[in-house]
Amino acid sequence: MVSYADAETLPARNTGQIRLYGPESFAGMRAACQLTARCLDELAALVKPGVTTQQIDDFVFAFGMDHGAMPATLNYRGYTKSSCTSINHVVCHGIPDDKPLREGDIVNIDVTYIVDGWHGDSSRMYPVGQIKRAAERLLEVTHECLMLGVAAVKPGARTGAIGAAIQTFAERQRCSVVRDFCGHGVGRLFHDAPNILHYGSAHEGIEMRPGMIFTIEPMINLGRPHVKVLADGWTAVTRDRSLSAQYEHTVGVTPTGCEVFTLSPAGLDRPGLPA
Repeated sequence: MVSYADAETLPARNTGQIRLYGPESFAGMRAACQLTARCLDELAALVKPGVTTQQIDDFVFAFGMDHGAMPATLNYRGYTKSSCTSINHVVCHGIPDDKPLREGDIVNIDVTYIVDGWHGDSSRMYPVGQIKRAAERLLEVTHECLMLGVAAVKPGARTGAIGAAIQTFAERQRCSVVRDFCGHGVGRLFHDAPNILHYGSAHEGIEMRPGMIFTIEPMINLGRPHVKVLADGWTAVTRDRSLSAQYEHTVGVTPTGCEVFTLSPAGLDRPGLPA
């Protein structure tokens, strides 16, 4: 049985209840998410051949420190980096290191900043130099999946409508949707109820109500949907080594639809970033 509650009345842990946030909370999330979006905007100029993902991670940490924000992933469940950097066939949770990016790579950079206790969670894909048309198309399809999922958010609809919109479009484009990972509630907690599946039926899931805040973050593969997690316990890759892409927004359900908290101030959150 799903229950909904005023976020202020619930303890600071995942109880399985759905938190409903008010206007002040939406303002707090807006500030945290916009800082994350600004960082992702700045990274557009940094991502190029020869740059290491550790340099990207160093920038994410420094940007946060310069703006009074803490990266939520740093020391989260033993994770030691300020971001996740997932290259080519890495689906998610790629760990920054000293290996340089190469011409033709695609990389997802996932950043979450904590600002005044609020978590701003977003990720984007970045092309490294000139990329092949197949990779370019995957980025376009994945971003469209995200935005179709966002468009399905409205009070009274079920969370399954988000997954149905994503799955229908992805599979029509002969791509597949990763099942192993999902979106999640977010706010004062990094990961909270409910889970947001990126596949399924519009009649499944829980009813969306004004005040809910969660991420939508579809992972779309050019090949089959199956993934495996490497020995480091974090890095998830496609089993068939096909390319994978992901875009992520944090949204809040409003009386008439939703607010996308993580939109880029500079309009850089869509495929086709400047070289």
